[in-house]
Amino acid sequence: MAQDYTELMNQLKDQKIDQFEIGPEEFPAFQQAFMAFDTRKRIIGQAHKGGKIIYRYDHDVANQDA
Repeated sequence: MAQDYTELMNQLKDQKIDQFEIGPEEFPAFQQAFMAFDTRKRIIGQAHKGGKIIYRYDHDVANQDA
């Protein structure tokens, strides 16, 4: 079953979750959703061993836009 990456990014944005992780095999599907996401520049990915990436949302930047 495929992940709903748009929903995961919305949960990050809405502070329902703090982070989510994807593996290298998931990246192509995630990339499509990421490029279509309206506030993608606020989603920060941190690479880890084995090709895993943990994504978080930068809420501090969101507060600066006000």
